[in-house]
Amino acid sequence: MTDEMRGKLCLITGASSGIGFVTALALAKKGAAIFMVCRNKGKAKKARAEIIQASGNLDVEILWCDLASQKQIRDLAAAYKSRFSGLHLLLNDAAVVPRKRTLTEDGIETQFAVNHLAYFLLTNLLLEELRAAAPSRVVNVSSGMYARARLDFDSLQAEKTYKAMKHYALTKLLNIFFTYELARRLEGTGVTANCLAPGFTATDLGRDFSPFSRLIMKIMAHPKEEGAETVTYLASSPEIEGVTGKYFAKKRDVPTTALTHDRDAARRIWEFSEKLTGLA
Repeated sequence: MTDEMRGKLCLITGASSGIGFVTALALAKKGAAIFMVCRNKGKAKKARAEIIQASGNLDVEILWCDLASQKQIRDLAAAYKSRFSGLHLLLNDAAVVPRKRTLTEDGIETQFAVNHLAYFLLTNLLLEELRAAAPSRVVNVSSGMYARARLDFDSLQAEKTYKAMKHYALTKLLNIFFTYELARRLEGTGVTANCLAPGFTATDLGRDFSPFSRLIMKIMAHPKEEGAETVTYLASSPEIEGVTGKYFAKKRDVPTTALTHDRDAARRIWEFSEKLTGLA
């Protein structure tokens, strides 16, 4: 373990497996205090033990939360704020891809709730802590699949038709809109917001798919360690201190489609998200 990030408070969603786990381990090795946001207690406890053993860093804690529940997200934020007045890194990584369209306890389509609204709500609830710790960072894990998405304001929750991966692409497009708009709203605060595409990575996202589909994904996907490289870079590299409102792939700032720079669309998505999360 090094002292590179000693004293830095890092909250990571989806930290019990995949890219979130690898990033949590990498940051723990740099000396950061890690808060793993998880919902599966068995997996989380096992992951925490592995991180501590591999990093030698005992400052690794689990925060329980099902990100499909807005109440649990609010409870998570309140619990964190009751103990700490600052946050140096918020990494929004958790995502789901149900094969069939389902609704959360809040009556919201599940992918939209977890892959987009959870990012939006948790970030906004912790903005005061991020500002207090500035320079601080918000990192949102998107996907190159965003470019396949069609933005239909009448079907943001797949009201018209639900195809799992097509809808996943839409939620990843929303991550980019959110990141760009967040960066504009935080300009001058010392809090940066960036997003990234980790590439086709071997994670648990396809756990609800058929055995054949999971096998193909396992064969074609690159290791989660490779997928986490850009995430870790955005979370910790001094090279991007002050860089904000960007989309990265393979640790490089790359341009996104013209649609993602539509500020009117970004405003509409932000206001709709505020309404659904009760922040308006």
